[in-house]
Amino acid sequence: MLNAVGIIPARYASTRLPGKPLTDLGGKTMIQRVVEQARQAQLSRVVVATDDERILDHVRGFGGEALLTSPDHPSGTDRVFDAYCQLDAPADCIINIQGDEPFIQPEQINALVRLFEADPRTQLATLVKPVETQEELLSPHMPKVVLDARGQALYFSRHPLPYLRQAPPDQWLRQHRYLRHIGLYAYRPDILAEITQLPPSPLELAESLEQLRWLENGYHILTAETTVATLGIDTPEDVERALQVLAGQAR
Repeated sequence: MLNAVGIIPARYASTRLPGKPLTDLGGKTMIQRVVEQARQAQLSRVVVATDDERILDHVRGFGGEALLTSPDHPSGTDRVFDAYCQLDAPADCIINIQGDEPFIQPEQINALVRLFEADPRTQLATLVKPVETQEELLSPHMPKVVLDARGQALYFSRHPLPYLRQAPPDQWLRQHRYLRHIGLYAYRPDILAEITQLPPSPLELAESLEQLRWLENGYHILTAETTVATLGIDTPEDVERALQVLAGQAR
């Protein structure tokens, strides 16, 4: 069986929602909900990688595993690699699970694990989801992705891709199957070590999308498709939406 380790980067600082991982969502913190969802997946270990002792103590308090990482990491990817190095235990793949996704589904994690099971040469993997609304299609906060015939990412953009030259934008969804990117990543450990050494790239800086750095440097990102929408928590308004979802689940 593949040895897959789940690592959840969780920073305390957040411009729009300070202390975000410790936000209460219906009697449990957001980070606890993420950990509980991840533990249901096919992972040998689930570890929170944090830069703050309050989060560290909280996770350990509810029986989770947590490691303290440097506060200076520029991205979650760097924080994940720091934590993996501290584990000092080999893995076949590492899953980077967003610490602000309390409704992440175990099957979404498992879908990425299966890509590594099917082909151990897989370097990097992520999720895509069909775009369903015009709002999704045009939102720069929901990056789009185009794939090759093998399901590997060709490019990610905050702009709708492809551009349908022969149709007005309000007809694009009727004429093409667009995909958006869901920010759950998986890495082979040696590849994770390599990509954390890469400097920011021109396309990454243009779009503010870290995964473009990997593509620009010749790495391959395989994708799995999900139909489940995720709800990331970035603002107080997102917290209210999450509480409404929880209230609906409790009925």
